[in-house]
Amino acid sequence: MDKGILVLNAGSSSLKFALYQHGGGEKLDVSCHGEIEAMMTAPRFVVRDKTGAEIGAQSWPKPIDAETGLRVLLDWLNKNRGAVPLAACGHRLVQGGERYHGPALVDAEALDYLDGLAMLEPQHQPSEVEGMRAIARIHPELPQVAVFDTSFHRAMPEVSQIYAVPKTVHDAGVKHWGYHGTSYDYINRTLPHYDAGAKKVIVAHLGSGASMCAILDGKSIATTMGFSGIEGLPMGTRSGAIDAGALLYLLRRGFYDDKSLQHMLYEEAGLKGLSGISNDVRTLLASNSPAAKLAIDYFVHRIVYFAGAYAALLGGLDAFVFTAGIGENAAPIRAAVCARLKWLGLDFDAAANANNGPRLSTESSTVRAWVIPTDEEIMIARHTLALIEGAAADAHAQFGQQAP
Repeated sequence: MDKGILVLNAGSSSLKFALYQHGGGEKLDVSCHGEIEAMMTAPRFVVRDKTGAEIGAQSWPKPIDAETGLRVLLDWLNKNRGAVPLAACGHRLVQGGERYHGPALVDAEALDYLDGLAMLEPQHQPSEVEGMRAIARIHPELPQVAVFDTSFHRAMPEVSQIYAVPKTVHDAGVKHWGYHGTSYDYINRTLPHYDAGAKKVIVAHLGSGASMCAILDGKSIATTMGFSGIEGLPMGTRSGAIDAGALLYLLRRGFYDDKSLQHMLYEEAGLKGLSGISNDVRTLLASNSPAAKLAIDYFVHRIVYFAGAYAALLGGLDAFVFTAGIGENAAPIRAAVCARLKWLGLDFDAAANANNGPRLSTESSTVRAWVIPTDEEIMIARHTLALIEGAAADAHAQFGQQAP
């Protein structure tokens, strides 16, 4: 019998989901997907089929919590996709801490541990853990799997995972964790289908949250996001790297307290703060404002800055991959970056870039450039399926039963 794998990405004000159908083998087909958006203001539940056509919707006149939204989602799935029973629910979590270096089945004790990591990543971890707790209350017998953004980077060498701080500070959790690991995992597994010979790779995950990763022989060796989701590249509303001394200065002068400083760094900085116009790259590219141009120039400058550093760490470069919303759709950003990487041996193909690739470099280019759409949801579904099937096989082996 076919089984369903529900994938959830719970945010503070939205909840994205996708249902995958597994009929055997390695193939997973998306059955439907959607979102419960604006949960804190004007909540709306929308479901779409695999073609993007709307097949279900509901709205509420006042704010709702995650459990209310999830009850509606599960009820809708039971009524409309009940022929494919749920076998498990996979969740995206940003932080796995020291305990989890890979996807894991979770129970109440694990949820308590993950909840305790909220101080490390306060923007995402609490809502993601609450989504798992809500599923446990609604559907206690349903296996749940956590897939962590930090896991992919646990292969980094020690020098890439530490800061120059005393051991007591490091032991308190202050280390270079790295994020967007599920996206990098997908690109790492997919790139060989495009470029089988690429061993020294830089991936630029450019979206409203943005980061880069250096991958050597299939393993992360460096990534721009560090302790938190604000280090590294400037993002839509996040600052990117900033001198810690500047933050101490702002606190000492009384311009901010800890909460307002966090809000500024996560919600009011980045492209939005620098341009004073918008966090949307499309809006900035269409604007004639000098401030909009400066914001785009700074974004490109930082991408190129890290590309050079990572090429040095890799000892050269075989492939540069653009992914996520900006990386997949903003041709002018890609063109500006590739133009400044010519010194590495990247011979840019402007016509291919205008058509969104997938290959952005000429056939004779020493460094290949690609546009590869990421798919974090399918990675979560694959990891979830592998874990529950592995657990089932272990149970059958333990009790001397034949697996179905």
